[in-house]
Amino acid sequence: MFPAEITRAAERLLAACQASGLWLATAESCTGGLISASLTAIAGSSAVVDRGVVTYSNQAKIDLLGVPDGLIALHGAVSREVAHAMAEGLLARSRADIALSVTGIAGPGGGSLEKPVGLVYLGCARRDRPVAVERHVFSGDREAVRLAAVARALAMGLAAAGGGATA
Repeated sequence: MFPAEITRAAERLLAACQASGLWLATAESCTGGLISASLTAIAGSSAVVDRGVVTYSNQAKIDLLGVPDGLIALHGAVSREVAHAMAEGLLARSRADIALSVTGIAGPGGGSLEKPVGLVYLGCARRDRPVAVERHVFSGDREAVRLAAVARALAMGLAAAGGGATA
């Protein structure tokens, strides 16, 4: 179902979380649940994955994750600030120790000069640590952008779980 490198990354993240006794959750917009799907495609993932929330609309981000509507109005849904708030909000609303978030423009439309197609913000929150947010502009079609975002989110989660470098 997923490219082999994503499956291997998901397996590494699950193993690192299980070894450390950490729970994991995802809040996804442009990936539409692909991060959660990559994790739950692996048998035994229920020992680590608490929940996955697809918050595709702005209202869902507000209702389910507590993202302030003023933050979205000021910065837009595709922003560092919203990715941060999504990860932080998910952590506050779950038993997860690590929360991954993603918001972006997968295309083929919807981009602008300021926010081009392929722009993705990824957030990673771990309890009692600062939230990390990364900005990427991934190339390729919609599928390539979404899969690149999944791969990067899994790498960020692995680093947060203490399972390796993020590069």
